[in-house]
Order: sequence, then C-alpha cells, then structure tokens
Amino acid sequence: MRRNIVHPGAGKLKYEIREIVAFARELEKWHIPIIWENIGDPVKKGEPVAGWIKDIVREKAGEDNSYAYSETEGAREAREFLADRVNRRKKISLPGKDREEYPNPVTISPEDILFFNGLGDAVAKVFGFLRREARVLGPSPAYSTLSSAEAAHSGYEHLTYRLDPQKNWMPDLEDVEFKVKYNDSIAGILLINPDNPTGAVYPTEVLGEFVRIARTYGLFIICDETYANVIYGGAKTAALSQIIADVPGLALRSLSKEVPWPGARCGWVEVYNRKVDHRFDLYIRSLLDAKRLEVCSTSLPQLCIPAIMGDPRYADHLTRRAAVFEGRAEEAAAAFTGISGISLVKPRGALYATAVFDPLTMGDEKQEQTRYLPVSDPSLGEFIKEKITGVAPDKGFVYWLLASTGICVVPLSGFASDLPGFRFTLLEYDDEKRRRIYKTLAESAQEYLMPRSIPKLGLIL
Repeated sequence: MRRNIVHPGAGKLKYEIREIVAFARELEKWHIPIIWENIGDPVKKGEPVAGWIKDIVREKAGEDNSYAYSETEGAREAREFLADRVNRRKKISLPGKDREEYPNPVTISPEDILFFNGLGDAVAKVFGFLRREARVLGPSPAYSTLSSAEAAHSGYEHLTYRLDPQKNWMPDLEDVEFKVKYNDSIAGILLINPDNPTGAVYPTEVLGEFVRIARTYGLFIICDETYANVIYGGAKTAALSQIIADVPGLALRSLSKEVPWPGARCGWVEVYNRKVDHRFDLYIRSLLDAKRLEVCSTSLPQLCIPAIMGDPRYADHLTRRAAVFEGRAEEAAAAFTGISGISLVKPRGALYATAVFDPLTMGDEKQEQTRYLPVSDPSLGEFIKEKITGVAPDKGFVYWLLASTGICVVPLSGFASDLPGFRFTLLEYDDEKRRRIYKTLAESAQEYLMPRSIPKLGLIL
C-alpha cells in the first residue's frame, strides 16, 4: 500500500486471557480435554443464575421498549437508579484522622453516567479518546484490557507502578508518587479495586493516598470497580465516590460478575467532579460524542438494572456469593501451602487467585529449557519444547501444564508483569473438581521446579 495504515499502538493490543485459548486448541490432535481456568465467566463454570433474576429478565424482555433504542447515555431509569445509589453511599473516615478532613462523598446526576456495551467498550473509549501524549499510570500486574488499551493509545509500553506480593499485593505508593512526580506526561492514575488478577482489596487509607497524589499533581483517577460487590475475608474498602473529594475521576462498573451476567455486555462509567477542570469536561464530552456515533448500548440489560439491583433479595444474593468465594479462596490458599518455590496470597476480592514463582527458583532461560511436566505422547513433548523457545518462563510452565494436565491458566507475564507466575479462577462450581484443580496446579508447579536434566523425548511419559 502507498501509505502505512497501521496505528502506532497496534502491536500493543495483547489479551493473554483469550490468546492462550488458541494455543490450547492446538492440542486437540492429542485429544487433551481442556479445563478452562483462564476466563472469568461464572456462568460458563457452572454457577446457576438465580431464578428470580431470570424472571425479571424474562419480564423485561416481554416489554416492547426493550427492543427499542435507549438514549445514547443509557436508559434514563437505569441512570437515575444508579445515580441515586452513588448518592446514598455513606460518609467514611480514615483511622487516626479527623472526620472533617474527609468531605462527604461526591454526588452525581444521571447525566454523569454513561453506558457501554461491556466495560471492554468503555475502556476502548476511555483510553482511545485521550490525547496521545497523556499517559495513565497503572498497576503491575495489570488487567490486560486496561494495560493494552493504555499502551495502544500512546504507542508505547504501558506505564506501571508495582503491586507487592510480599505486602498482600498492596501498591507501592512511593513508586506511584515518584513516577508521577518525575514524568509530567502522566495525566491520570489507574487502579483496580478489588484487583484483577491478584484478588487484593485496597484499604480506604490506600485509596486516600491515591487521591492525595492525584490532587497534588493535577491528575484524574480511573478506578475499575467491576468487583466492588465481590469482597470477602473481612476486607474493608470504599468506593471511589466516597473518597475522591474534589479530584476528577471515573469509576467503571458492570453487571458481568455480580449478577452474574457476562453475556449482557453491559457496563457503565460513573463520572465524578466533571466540572472542576474544563479539559476534563471536554474529555468526558468526547466520550459521549463517540457514543452517539454508535447510537446507544443494548437496551435490555440496562432496563433490568433497577429491578434486579433494587430487589430486596439482591443484598442477600451478594452476601451469599461473597461467602462462596471466600471458601474457595481458602481452598486455593491451602492447596499451595507448603509448596516450595511458589507462593499464593489468599485473595480477598474478585474471582481469581495468583500464584507467583520465586524468580530465583525459576532460574535463567537455559535452565528453563530443562524444565518439563510429564505428557502422554513423545510428539507432544517435542511440540511443547519447540513452542517454549523464547517465551517468558511462566508461559513455558503454562504450556507444559496444558499438555500435561489440560488445565488452562494465564501466565502472569501476560498481565504486564515481570513477576513469573499464573492466574486461575475461583469459579469452578463442582466442588470435587475445583479442589482437584487446585491440588493439581500446586503439585504441577512443585514438580516443574524440581532440578533435573531433560530426558529423551521418548521418556516424557
């Protein structure tokens, strides 16, 4: 072609959570049944949707207006309902601080809520309509959709701050402030609370530090609150709206994980303090203008929101599910207890657990070529050996794990992280199968780390 048509950020669009599926499909000729531990779909993993929620969806689907366009911003009744929920969030105080130092939560109107076809659509717009030179500092490990979108919009690698597994995956706030202070291209800070992939839940004082940094350096905040109602293990946190004060910001929320209804592809952005800076206001307006080009998001799930979330059974529904995931988090943590060379911080929110290899135990690339797991066919072993050449060490483990056990997890290197490890879900509904998966993951990791020489391929059995 006479002109280069490729966007500068095209090569930055990586989504290992789905990309690993393509590799798993390559194993079909060896007839390996795959156990999908890569994607956070509770329904696919067997969780039944509550009957009363299905009844509401059926009823709304019987109404003619669910087949019509909604307003571009989203169905008015849904936005009014959600704005009211934001405005009813309680005032909070931080330990050791005077209450008057922390103003009331922000209040918003229905005009401050904008619906999208899933948060993937929202993230593409949020980052895609930023000025290219404006960077957003995000966590590492990072959820792939967010890190890829930020990298793609800029054409450079995603800028990150460190989450520390030695401190329950809490953010290194000194690292955050240092990078913000000495890189004036940073216009915003991204946080995920509860966090995906680590399962960390940020205490209110940590959120307060993010707000302080943003206010000090004139930044805005993006907070992914997809899992805001999936918190357990005694964790305490706050919504961004309760702590953001006068700093401009966005909260990202959806139906996917808490109803659960991932197939609805229904997410929304809550905008806080839009008018405090005219440039932020113009930016938000650009998101709405972009949405107008698409007309609107899908009507049916929006129309179901007031009825589902406003139902008196919904609070108990959330409490029950949180207790279920707390039990599964305990199971996952117990499975990895006592396994040398790998650690797992027990999650306290979201639907995932992340295991981290000791980098010293993993060794260098040459040593990595001597690691393997037993497989059923010498030709499969040869295939995996070819595939792991030049890949990240944890991805090599994930490939061998698939070939050996059929369990599909996501390498931590796929989450913009230099820590070797892997993420798996807390979603398997079958109790016996789930416990077997966790046990197999821990034992496979232990076996993979055993020092040994690579045998002839014919002996990889």
